[in-house]
Amino acid sequence: MTQNNTVLPEEQLGPAERMLNIFRNPDDHLFHNRPGIVENGKWRAATREEIEKKENIKAPGINEPVAVRLYQTIADIFLLNNELAARFASYVYQETDWKDLKVMCAAFMLVQSKKGLPVFNQNSNPNQKPEVAFYDDDYREIGEAMIKIYRKGWDRMMNPESILKISEILSLEGVQDINKKLGFCSPYKKKEFVGRYYRAVQNYLEYRELNLPLLEGAVTKGGFRKKLQNLARISGYKPKSQRFFEILRWEQRQSKIGARTIGLENLNIKKLTFEGLNEKEICEKIVKEKIGYKTAMGMLGKGQVLTPAIMVSLLDSLSDKDLRILSPTLEGFGLLSNKAIRARWEKALKSSEDQRASNVALNMKKKENIEALQQASTAAVQKVVQEATKEADIYIGFLIDKSGSMEGAIEESKKALGRILQAFPIEKLAIATFDSMGTRIKLKASTQVAVEHALSGIKASGGTSHEEGYKTLFADGTFRPPKGSDFILFVVGDEAGEAWTKLNTAIERVGVTPSAVAHIVSCGTRWGRGHTLRDYSKNKNIPYTEVKVEDFSDPYSVTRVLKGILESTPLKGETNIKKETLVEKVMKTPLLVRPY
Repeated sequence: MTQNNTVLPEEQLGPAERMLNIFRNPDDHLFHNRPGIVENGKWRAATREEIEKKENIKAPGINEPVAVRLYQTIADIFLLNNELAARFASYVYQETDWKDLKVMCAAFMLVQSKKGLPVFNQNSNPNQKPEVAFYDDDYREIGEAMIKIYRKGWDRMMNPESILKISEILSLEGVQDINKKLGFCSPYKKKEFVGRYYRAVQNYLEYRELNLPLLEGAVTKGGFRKKLQNLARISGYKPKSQRFFEILRWEQRQSKIGARTIGLENLNIKKLTFEGLNEKEICEKIVKEKIGYKTAMGMLGKGQVLTPAIMVSLLDSLSDKDLRILSPTLEGFGLLSNKAIRARWEKALKSSEDQRASNVALNMKKKENIEALQQASTAAVQKVVQEATKEADIYIGFLIDKSGSMEGAIEESKKALGRILQAFPIEKLAIATFDSMGTRIKLKASTQVAVEHALSGIKASGGTSHEEGYKTLFADGTFRPPKGSDFILFVVGDEAGEAWTKLNTAIERVGVTPSAVAHIVSCGTRWGRGHTLRDYSKNKNIPYTEVKVEDFSDPYSVTRVLKGILESTPLKGETNIKKETLVEKVMKTPLLVRPY
């Protein structure tokens, strides 16, 4: 954790701190499926008008600057602590749903230099053949495992799309430069270096060819036919039988050198289409052949459209995430009025692990459905807080800077708070705003609507007094962390306007010392950032961590950032309840082992 007066320069951060910063300060997404525009270093979806103008439009695909930055960060962690990097990759794969980070960790592990080479004894006799003393750790095996692991019903495995993205990462010029600079491959190598990627992909495809239901499921249910073809093509996979080509509906032609021997004749390729079928026949075909949503959409012919009946036949093929995303379609067809379907939908909402449901709610019409999605969004962040704080009795205080220096930033601060305040139990939470005086804010409920209502009247004006804000948290006597508990102070603002000693005076008078300070940095347009919180944390030896307010603008990032803050904070109350930190959890994670 950063416990310094100022934020340490990147080159001075230790390996654990660099790892924690990935969670606490996530960069933009690695991949975007729509045309976009980059503003202030952040990608956003382009409007239809902007796309038509074709000005500064970024095509769908990989976000190269972000990819190279993240790859370099993982490389820096590896250089400082090989084992931490290896366990970090294993942790990300097994304990998170962060697909982009899994792709990046797998790409790095497949090419890094710890690859199980023999280490020899040094012999005094130059004519004597050296003996193998032991074999070095093989961390490339972790990258292979991330591609190859299969567990039935487990939703954290890599799918063909993610495995293809590994190839895209390794082909980036910036990533290749890093690999050459670190000695992972020859600096004179012209062809892109991919380590064990091709071998792992070949093993992945072979396993599915030997277990055809897996291959068929990936095609008909998963809709990954083209992705599997691309994996076979780039890895040079040689199928064992023509059945592989038949399932992928992949016609073959002889290569220029005449090397192909399988799949050139008598291929039985059935075109997947619903053409000529009526609605009932389409539904029967979907159920019989276990066709997935993506595949079915591609099979609809001219004049055929998705209907309520077809949608019902596809429900069993949809994951919980699919159901949440397709909520507007389900509502539009009136299917959420069906008891069985609604029960399945509500079950899917309960498994939400991010706040995307709140975005989906914007496209809904019925009040009860909007509220259900908003509750799912709230529950997602509440689960993160409950999990991260279950090992210690933690109370939370929020101070919101609304002084004149916050002009231009207060609205963004309110949006961020609208996403995170709902995560904390009301009985363990106190909120106050401050300028030159403090004002206590009380929530009516732990919901986004309640938070937005409570913050609606906040405007930027006046002077700055963290001291008055802190005293206000405890002034009415209704909030007081009990002895033996931990108290985390969250401050949203620019930490400008006064010396740290004034804040310290208030803390000493109140008699409640923060166990840690978490700073959500939000700076206005009129003045720059101060250093009140960092000075206090350094001088009083209080753990300090910070994140940017814009990190809470992404519905995927909110739960990750909160988890990063809470799990990276080393807390210990007088009851001797020791909360296991994220670093400790990572270091206890078993290293992945390739399954075959």
